[in-house]
Parts: sequence; C-alpha cells; structure tokens
Amino acid sequence: MTKTATNAEQRTMITSNANFRAATDEADGKKYLQGYFIRFNEETNLYGNIFETISPNAVDDDIADKDVLALFDHDSAKVLGRTKAGTLTVKKDKEGVFGRVLINENDPEALSIYAKVQRGDVRSASFGFFMDPDTQKVESRDDGTLHTVVTQADVYEISVVTFPAYPTTEITARKRSLAILAKDRFDTRKQQLIERIKGGKH
Repeated sequence: MTKTATNAEQRTMITSNANFRAATDEADGKKYLQGYFIRFNEETNLYGNIFETISPNAVDDDIADKDVLALFDHDSAKVLGRTKAGTLTVKKDKEGVFGRVLINENDPEALSIYAKVQRGDVRSASFGFFMDPDTQKVESRDDGTLHTVVTQADVYEISVVTFPAYPTTEITARKRSLAILAKDRFDTRKQQLIERIKGGKH
C-alpha cells in the first residue's frame, strides 16, 4: 500500500484516569505518560449514525519494533517520545495498544503537558495510522446505522490530545465514502430482491 495523506486516518478516544495517566516511576524517579492509546473491539461513535471498531488483527504484533512517535495534538513539532530513541515504548496485548512515554524534564513544554494530564485537564488519547480503504468492512444495520471494522492499520503515531474530535475535512470525506458504500449495498440488495421475486413467478 502506498502511504499518502489521503489514506492517513486519526482516531480519538476519551480515557479514564485509571487507564491513562501521568505518573512518576518509583524505581527510577522519572516521569511518564502511560495508558491505552488504542482499544480493540470497543465500538466508537465516529459521527452521526456511523460507528467503528478496531480489530485486534488490524495492528501488527511487532508494533513495538516499528518507528512510532508520541506527539501532542498530532503536532509533529511537539514530539514527546519516539520508539527508535527509546523514549517511547508501545506494546500490543488483548486489550489494545499500550504506550508509555518518558517525559523529557529538560523540555518545559513536555513538563507542561505532563502537568495537564496529571491535573486531568487533558485526558484524551489518540492515534494516527495509514489504512487501505479496501480493507475496511462496512455493515448496514437494521436501525439505519453503519458499522465499520478497521482490519488493517499501520500505526505511525500516538498522541495526547486536548479535544476528542475529528477534523471537519475528514468527517466530510468519510461521510461521502461511507454513504456511497451504503447506497451500493442497498442497490445490490434491492436488485437481489427483485430477481428473487421474478424467480418466484416462474
């Protein structure tokens, strides 16, 4: 798959303080931000009538060996850690993807973000990934909602974010693509029903 801005996606989740927190490690006295940045098999309302879950198989088992960045608000100018630098560790388990960021205490901005998480002012986690749209499963439900399952996600960054929201441009694009998928599936089912009725008349 060719990685471009058109297939780059972001997801945001609100995490409880019990799972995502700022803490000082008693063993080394260093400051960390840690918690689950991705939760598997948890249905999320993306917007409107569209819901989504991330499949456990979507994330590679060797994500810990990949070059993943930890950012603030998905801003590449605000790097908090990086796996290749040893300042970020990520691991996949049955729950999701757990991340632990070592805070640079020589970086005032990093310390400020740490303090905001510790106070509870910032409490959302997010992740950015590349996805091939053709691998996404879409289901039309009887109640009129759409449920999508992400089965392939090449994670390139995790973020601590202020607002658990999706960019308007992304929402518009995804609404359009999912609406087309829904219409195609409706037309297919309609045609199958017509053919079945015709077949019953013979």
